[in-house]
Amino acid sequence: MAKILVRAIVRPEKADGVLKALFEAGYPAVTRVSVCGRGKQRGLKVGEVTYDELPKELLMTVIPEGDKKFVIDSILKSARTSEAGNFGDGKIFVSPVDEVYTVSSGLKDE
Repeated sequence: MAKILVRAIVRPEKADGVLKALFEAGYPAVTRVSVCGRGKQRGLKVGEVTYDELPKELLMTVIPEGDKKFVIDSILKSARTSEAGNFGDGKIFVSPVDEVYTVSSGLKDE
């Protein structure tokens, strides 16, 4: 079965909720990385101070392609700051995974 890589960039305060939702849905294998960046809004201006890069969390998981909709819906639901969502809530990127190897054994996963 084909695998895909799902990368979700979310607000730091939402990352634990996303991880919990994925774990409870049966997807415990997630890599979490603290990152900084900005989206279309080009940062945040508070008074006279502009913050060009905002803290975010990058969550990555490899899943069967057939589970894509369920996993994305789980992330969307748990990462939004309101029912309609807000600027800065994040992005989800989906990419194909051609090959996977286990480092300890050197074996290619099927």
